[in-house]
Amino acid sequence: MKERYDVIVVGAGPAGSIAATTAARKGLSVLLVEKRQEIGAPVRCAEGVSKLRLQQHIEPDERWICSEVKGAHIIAPNGITITMSEENAGSEVGYVLDRKVFDRALAEQSAEAGAEVLVKARVTGLIIEKETVCGVHLMYRGEMHEIRSDIVIGADGVESKVGRWAGINTFLKPSHIETCAQFLVSGVGIDQEYCYFYIGNEVAPAGYVWLFPKGGDLANVGIGILGNRSGGRRSIDLLTDFMEKNIPEGRIIERVAGAVPASGPVEKTIASGLMLVGDAARQSDPFTGGGISNAMDAGMMAGEVAAKAIASGDVSEKMLQEYETRWRESIGKDIGNSLIVKDTFFNMADEDLNCLAESVKDVSFDKMDFIVLVAALFKKNKKLLWSLRPLFTQKLKQKFSARGMFRK
Repeated sequence: MKERYDVIVVGAGPAGSIAATTAARKGLSVLLVEKRQEIGAPVRCAEGVSKLRLQQHIEPDERWICSEVKGAHIIAPNGITITMSEENAGSEVGYVLDRKVFDRALAEQSAEAGAEVLVKARVTGLIIEKETVCGVHLMYRGEMHEIRSDIVIGADGVESKVGRWAGINTFLKPSHIETCAQFLVSGVGIDQEYCYFYIGNEVAPAGYVWLFPKGGDLANVGIGILGNRSGGRRSIDLLTDFMEKNIPEGRIIERVAGAVPASGPVEKTIASGLMLVGDAARQSDPFTGGGISNAMDAGMMAGEVAAKAIASGDVSEKMLQEYETRWRESIGKDIGNSLIVKDTFFNMADEDLNCLAESVKDVSFDKMDFIVLVAALFKKNKKLLWSLRPLFTQKLKQKFSARGMFRK
């Protein structure tokens, strides 16, 4: 470990590792630090990711791909099942990973690119001089170190302290946090080519239960619910109830719990000498909770902007604005759409969810066009369509903006 690096990345999850790899490949000296003694553990993720988006960052490897799925089954409260193809099912459907192995592979990729990787190294604060972040205070092997850098990239997850130390408000209200629990279960008896999502306030208030196949007869069985809508019920208790009713023969092998930001992004993700990526920037999908794809995309952008800023000798907030602009114009738009979906669907009663499922059960989602979906809903239930108007208004604006309409 040196006393100075071009870039220090705090957190060795997907966002941090991709940021470190990108910066190192640009010729920068990079230190990647992880507070845990084992990268990738404990797993706090359903482990699903889009094939296409993953392949933009790392070559798929059978060592960390547990299963490859071709779609998703969405089960309404009344049992109606809507089947969606992989392309339409979201950025969490494609590969189901072994995150312990996958995260280590990403960190190994960073090391191969030239980054120095430290585990069991805890950042305790930032070095800030003249309102610019210029390094970190680091506890490593029982000793405190002052490590300087031109840029610090905060990738320290939902509990991020790096942003707060730099004066960025990363506070999360209970209504902005999905509290999650997950079991690794043997004997699930599901089709291993599909992910399963159970919706409804009875099974998962303001959230859903997921089943992600992991090969053989294994699956991740998990739940996420909004902290302010639980009614005092713990996510792990609701998940246990679901298991007893739906998978009574299943055998629980592992148990994990955690939280996912469902707030949409923080107001800003940069300061002079600093960028935030991944869950630290609240870049996870606020509806599904999925964050791997967005985290890797944001990490790559941060690494590229870091290289450009350091080459210019300017790491000011104004210079780093390029990172802010790039991610908000790409993944930020998807996050905004998902926030509308979340606010719409998580406020629907089970009767409305059943009505929605009934309305679209005959629609082919393999060949679905947005207008076809709206037409199907309007034909079946005009009242329901009206309740979904915020979502459809946003979608229509996007659709016609691409054709040159709604431009100022």
